[in-house]
Amino acid sequence: MPDISVKNQIKKIIELQKIDGEIYNLKIELQEKPAVLAQLKEEFESRKGALAELEEKAKAVQLKRKEKELELKSHEDEIAKANAQLSQIKTNKEYTAKISEIEHIKADQSIIEEKILTSYDESDQVNAQIEKEKVKVDEEEKKYLAKKKETEGDVKVIEDRIKVLDSQRQQVAPGVDPSYLNRYERILKHKNGIAIVPVQGENTCGGCFMNITPQQLNTIRMHQELLECEMCSRILYLEDDL
Repeated sequence: MPDISVKNQIKKIIELQKIDGEIYNLKIELQEKPAVLAQLKEEFESRKGALAELEEKAKAVQLKRKEKELELKSHEDEIAKANAQLSQIKTNKEYTAKISEIEHIKADQSIIEEKILTSYDESDQVNAQIEKEKVKVDEEEKKYLAKKKETEGDVKVIEDRIKVLDSQRQQVAPGVDPSYLNRYERILKHKNGIAIVPVQGENTCGGCFMNITPQQLNTIRMHQELLECEMCSRILYLEDDL
């Protein structure tokens, strides 16, 4: 293959690399988009979970209070029954015992009443927390939905751009010799979307930044073959020599 043909092939591969490099970066961006969205969704679901826990706690406090209120009613019934029995008691000993029984029931009743009052305070605290958490959940939901809409828009733009680049690639790729194209694509696949790089400075590979020997530089300048870096295997070229 004549020298000028190799030089032209390198130019076409460089043109192809610009397209493929952008496609590679866009596809990476597409992979990252769902991860960002998933994190926001996780934060939103976490907020919802915290709210649900508080709501369950509020229900538990209310249920416990109802149980105490039933227990209080039971004690009130016992006191009423005991008071009714007082009129039927005939001895002082029985009367004293019954009075003592009523006092014990009243003492228990007082404890239950205190627990009921405490449960109202606890309900107020939990309900206040619920209201605050609802505000946070609303904020997280709005943030998530806004980001979801934005991300879906970004994804559409990226996908459309990739379609345009794929179309451009189909126009450029046929101009590259099949053997060179296969070689380029093999490297591209294993080198993070970068298969051909310029020599930087006087003798440094633009891919791995390792030094290139004078003999290798001379081979590149001769344009008789495609030269790959011995360290990273990427195709090398001299920008000023094209």
